[in-house]
Amino acid sequence: MPSPQLPRTVFAMDPVHLPLLFPPPLMERLRRTADIDPGLVVRDFADPAAAGVLASAEVLITGWGCPHLDAGVLSAVPKLDTVLHAAGSVRSLVGEALWERGVTVSSAVTGNALPVAEYTLAMILLVGKDAFDHREHFRSTHAYPGPGETAATGNLGRRVGVIGASRVGRRLLELLRPFDLTVLLHDPYVSPAEAAALGAESLSLEELLGRSDIVSLHAPDIPETHHMLDRDRLALVRDGGVLINTARGALVDHEALTGELVSGRLSAVLDVTDPEPLPAGSPLYRLPNVFLTPHIAGSLGNELERLGRIVVEELERLAAGAPPVHQVRHADLARVA
Repeated sequence: MPSPQLPRTVFAMDPVHLPLLFPPPLMERLRRTADIDPGLVVRDFADPAAAGVLASAEVLITGWGCPHLDAGVLSAVPKLDTVLHAAGSVRSLVGEALWERGVTVSSAVTGNALPVAEYTLAMILLVGKDAFDHREHFRSTHAYPGPGETAATGNLGRRVGVIGASRVGRRLLELLRPFDLTVLLHDPYVSPAEAAALGAESLSLEELLGRSDIVSLHAPDIPETHHMLDRDRLALVRDGGVLINTARGALVDHEALTGELVSGRLSAVLDVTDPEPLPAGSPLYRLPNVFLTPHIAGSLGNELERLGRIVVEELERLAAGAPPVHQVRHADLARVA
């Protein structure tokens, strides 16, 4: 009996990411499942050199650097039936023409959620220990803090407010379970009973902001959440409160947040901002109560292999006739990242 024909598959991304997404053992596993040229990575769908392989492609393995899959791009891949995205959100990748064609879309967003949740957990624990404030003080004084300076320090019972039971939010709630923290949750799609099962107390957004010591954002960037933390809502956070944002900068009114941070009333851990990056003259680069990182919470370095593995596993399922586990549906985009 002849062996089944492998699906013609093409990489479409910035080639710089390929070695980390698919190191040799994973690439070999992929080649057993797909008819793919490991040396061919397409970024320009109008490139004549790629025309032949794109014309026969049934599967695209996409990643950072892939162009928006609109009608013009899709005209180069008439046989395309599956897109496997080796990254997170597909919101900026997938155009209406692709949904209209009925192409199956799968994303490794679940794998990308883990390092974001891990980063957030680390920041919550460090913030609870006032690690960043103590570092600044130690740098300038070379003196250990006295008991009076650490009376409010510690993670026992610290109130952590999680906004959004997204994939990252749920993973964070799971990681928070072993710690003696009080966890609060706001998500309009989660019932009080489900929140309790996740280890959190369900609250309105305003209640959560008023009760939390640390507020961590994990909501999707959709029109309904644009500037959800505006001037009035930021004012609800108690004096000395900390905002952690590893989601999207547009969830926060950055002008209002900057005012709160410059005044010293609030502190922040910001891995994302609006705009991104911030202008060179932004005071947030210099403020001691702001810990600013360059969008590193998501998968980096060896963590990219996790995303590649999800794609390979998904392709193996499809080759075996099984449904995808990480499928993204058009309707999902109305309320997910």
